[in-house]
Amino acid sequence: MAASDYLPFIRRPKPGFVTETGEPVWGVMAQFDTTVDAYHAAEKMRDAGFKHWDLHAPFPIHGIEEAMGQKRTILPFIVLGAAFTGIATAIGMQWWITAVDYAGFTVQGKPYDAWEPFTMIIFELGVLFSAFASLFGMLALNGLPRWHHPLLCKERFLASSDDKFFVVVEARDPSFNPEQTSRFLREIGASAVELVEDA
Repeated sequence: MAASDYLPFIRRPKPGFVTETGEPVWGVMAQFDTTVDAYHAAEKMRDAGFKHWDLHAPFPIHGIEEAMGQKRTILPFIVLGAAFTGIATAIGMQWWITAVDYAGFTVQGKPYDAWEPFTMIIFELGVLFSAFASLFGMLALNGLPRWHHPLLCKERFLASSDDKFFVVVEARDPSFNPEQTSRFLREIGASAVELVEDA
């Protein structure tokens, strides 16, 4: 059951394609039997201009990012921004506390706005903000948490954790058409092609 079945206030977009039984089509799943076939299929998918697709494999494939045409993630820039935010927060907070709020208290015989005692907290908040940004940024960029995925309803897809490779094209791809996309996947070497319903 979809989330909208439990939460009626969630409005599902009108499906672009439906199966013969009237279920919305989430995408097309194609099985490849060898690493080489999957790698070359990824190159052909990239060259064909598909945007919303993925390759599922039981183990990492060297160079698959280039074959798929994936760009570098922006996560390092998110983490860097969070680190600078943490540093600025630490400096501003400590300066305000020592130079404004408690200006009458001398600590370690230093001036009220001395930066030397700030270094540990600057480091700690920089690391803390970076850690949270890397965790939550990774989850957001990966679309997680997701409690259900339509691919998990397919018996064939279970082999993706064993010995098969799957190229999956989502229906939201601008180039998607169930018949044409299925035909293209067979042409590039898929041993089996199957529609995936948005269950």
